[in-house]
Amino acid sequence: MISIKTSRFGVVEIPEEKIIDFPEGIPGFQQIKRYILMDYKDTPLKWLQAVDDPDVAFIVVEPTLINPDFNVSVDEQTKTLLELRDEDDLAVLVIIRREGDQVIANMQCPLFFNSVLMRGMQACFDSAI
Repeated sequence: MISIKTSRFGVVEIPEEKIIDFPEGIPGFQQIKRYILMDYKDTPLKWLQAVDDPDVAFIVVEPTLINPDFNVSVDEQTKTLLELRDEDDLAVLVIIRREGDQVIANMQCPLFFNSVLMRGMQACFDSAI
């Protein structure tokens, strides 16, 4: 177990194997490479909390909960970076944010995760359905 200091949740104890490595970081946060996923109360939302920066956390959700028709192909470069050997090991989440009275999901730039190797990345596409 390791202790992670967060600005929103205080000190959180997590097993080290729950840390997700983002080798390229997340655009705008390239210096931060390690994150954990935390449940958000009794909702389908989760927090993607940075391990090495207590102030960085994103609210994320499965894109099909917002748009049941959401579908995006994973290109070979993404599969290679994630070391994805089996598509069943792929998880996809999108970052949501609040702008004024609106909640906006970034469907153009989903987060991809290899749930076995605990590797993640964000990729942007011209279109995602």
